[in-house]
Amino acid sequence: MFVEANILLIVAIILVVGSISGAVARLLHLPSVTGQIIAGVLMGSSVFSVFDDQNILTLSPLVDFAMGLMAVAIGSHLNFRRLRVARQRLAILILFEAVFTPALVFGVLMLFTSIGWETAILLATIAISTAPATVLAIVKETASKGAFVTTLIAAVALNNLVCIILFELARTFARTAIAPEAAIKASLLAPMIGGSLLLGFGLGALLVLTTLRVVRTERLSVLSLIAILLTTGLATHFGLSVMLSCLGLGVTLANLSPDKEEIGHRVFESFEYGIFAIFFIVAGMQLHLNSLALGGVLAVIVFACRLVGKVAAGYFGMKLADATPRFRRWIGLALTPQAGLAVGLMLLVTEDRAFDQIHEMFLAVVLAMVLMNELIGPILTRMSLKRSGDFGRDRARILDFLSENNITTELKGPEKKDSIRQLVELTIRVNKLKYSADELYDAVMKGESLSSNCVGEGLAFPHARMDVGDKIVGAMGINREGLFFETPDDRPVHCMVLIITPTSMPERHLEVLQALSSSIGRDRNIQQQLYHIDSPAHADELLHLDDQFEDWNYYLDDDSDHRK
Repeated sequence: MFVEANILLIVAIILVVGSISGAVARLLHLPSVTGQIIAGVLMGSSVFSVFDDQNILTLSPLVDFAMGLMAVAIGSHLNFRRLRVARQRLAILILFEAVFTPALVFGVLMLFTSIGWETAILLATIAISTAPATVLAIVKETASKGAFVTTLIAAVALNNLVCIILFELARTFARTAIAPEAAIKASLLAPMIGGSLLLGFGLGALLVLTTLRVVRTERLSVLSLIAILLTTGLATHFGLSVMLSCLGLGVTLANLSPDKEEIGHRVFESFEYGIFAIFFIVAGMQLHLNSLALGGVLAVIVFACRLVGKVAAGYFGMKLADATPRFRRWIGLALTPQAGLAVGLMLLVTEDRAFDQIHEMFLAVVLAMVLMNELIGPILTRMSLKRSGDFGRDRARILDFLSENNITTELKGPEKKDSIRQLVELTIRVNKLKYSADELYDAVMKGESLSSNCVGEGLAFPHARMDVGDKIVGAMGINREGLFFETPDDRPVHCMVLIITPTSMPERHLEVLQALSSSIGRDRNIQQQLYHIDSPAHADELLHLDDQFEDWNYYLDDDSDHRK
């Protein structure tokens, strides 16, 4: 029986149902989105018919806004400065993901089912996507931190970018085949994609400039709302891709204003859950159970092919990138969850009259596939984080200032000042400091002029105490051949660690020196491994995951126990 209601009452009912169904799903150790999609199915015309199709249509603007907000959130994870070290690994992974997964899904669908190529290519491109909200929630829930997590989150953002672009290509070609009179000409496709991204970049830059001198939260919220609405509205008005435009907005904010979290999608965190609850319930309401007979079988096929494709892409991509075994084994499985973006792309098809002939079946397949991926995907992601070694590492440790991002295995000479300059510039590039590279270099060299910081055993620890906040910053450099500086034991320097300690934490400086000297300086086995390390990722794993460093790289919240 249909509920006759105005738009506000409809939204209120959906929010109540979304909150309850999400809470029930979490009690069953499932993602909220799973419960909300199921609740939408129950509210739809196939079961209880709480609302009719006209009621659902009135929610279209809110659904469009939710899609835009989701795309902005995805783009915000692409800070290119922070991903500099992992760029090769990420590029190869995304290339393999963009080829393996859709090719396998498309090939199997065409060989073993009777669906048309138009439907197959749309399902194949949607299969690339990974749910950023689900992955981030699991990372936070498990307190995971490290190079694996950094790669995983960046890969989610990048594969969704690739997914959106390939989906827009597939949708255009499928639309041309199904309804030539309503299709975008292929010659206009590149300008459409380029125009969509430029719109997002432009409005993102404008938002950053507008908020330079704004500090009040309510004004930042209004300006962010205007930016997202303008991006969504202008993209729709000019026939551009809403998802690509909003993704461009998110990328711009991440790179032009990476440390200003008060703008963009983050200002909606307090009611973002409600917006997405409406989004997922509306998606579920459109599912007709009478189409599940065909859709369910196809969904299982797509689900299985997608899982195999992601695991294969992760393994072979990471192997080609010379990543460590933990990346090869677990990155593909960690990318299994699928939710919001897949549903958003599905709605672009099901709400387009040109695709009326595949509407019901396409919706059933995608939603069934999302349900399976949201039931099984989080379990696989959690397992992958645990097996990767990053599980539970989001606690402060004594050597946390050294990570893959600020480790180089190409430390250069020939003089000590050249090596120190290289590490200073790496530190400045990775950390947002109020000092210039010259100021930092002068402070380090001032200490060096008083006494050499080459301590022997192939180690050098140039350092300075400066006002750099409440955390140590620095960088590590490795030279496999060794640099011939003046040292107490006449051994070449293989490892140089730059340590910049906050002036308010003199004791932490001594603890770091003790940890490095005691672990590396006294253990020839560690020296042999570290001094001949292959990559920053390998060095990161040795420092933070190897049992040999466990006693020295201790958790700071266990500091008192450690000292005892």
